[in-house]
Amino acid sequence: MGFCVEGDHGVFVVADGLGGHSFGELASACVRDTLLNAFPCQDGDPAQWLAVQIADANQRVLALQQEKNAVLKSTVAALYIMGSRAIWAHAGDSRLYYIHEGRLTAYTEDHSVAYKKFKAGEITRKEISFDEDQSRLLRSIGGPDHNEPAVRVYEELLSSGDAFFLCSDGAWEFLDDEEIAIDLLKSKSAQQWTEYLLLRMMERIRGGNDNLSTLAVMLK
Repeated sequence: MGFCVEGDHGVFVVADGLGGHSFGELASACVRDTLLNAFPCQDGDPAQWLAVQIADANQRVLALQQEKNAVLKSTVAALYIMGSRAIWAHAGDSRLYYIHEGRLTAYTEDHSVAYKKFKAGEITRKEISFDEDQSRLLRSIGGPDHNEPAVRVYEELLSSGDAFFLCSDGAWEFLDDEEIAIDLLKSKSAQQWTEYLLLRMMERIRGGNDNLSTLAVMLK
């Protein structure tokens, strides 16, 4: 995870590597660094910028696969804020949540078999977290195909108090949507918001978990 801010522009990224710990780390770092090193968007079109940078990250991960002779892949959730506008993109099952006036207003839809089952009415949204197909991804970064991010330009203007939460599946699988908004209302800072959510996660995790990537953004 990482972020860069310059004036009223900011980019925020969570990437979660697949395919083993060491190679997964390389893939996620490659995705993160590709976006952060290209910041800021120069042509005034952050939606196109996100799509181009994620495509570039895909090519870089493919090159790493050749170099390491191994399968390296990553998910990504990326947010670009330009003044009062928000644009986000994602591939895989890392998520972005947007809270406006204390309510969960928008969120990304996982590119996974489990999420497809939810959309088809076979399981509930909460059941995605422990469905047998949760880890079967339909898109990810690091493949010759099925690597295109879903990009959304949010049509409404942002306002003071709005907030975003980006996280990997190892975080959201231990949280309910409502809890993310509830803990925001109790928080005076992005750090405090994250701490409240981490407390919830730690109470529910059994055994080790090296996949708790989170990034919180609160607008003043």
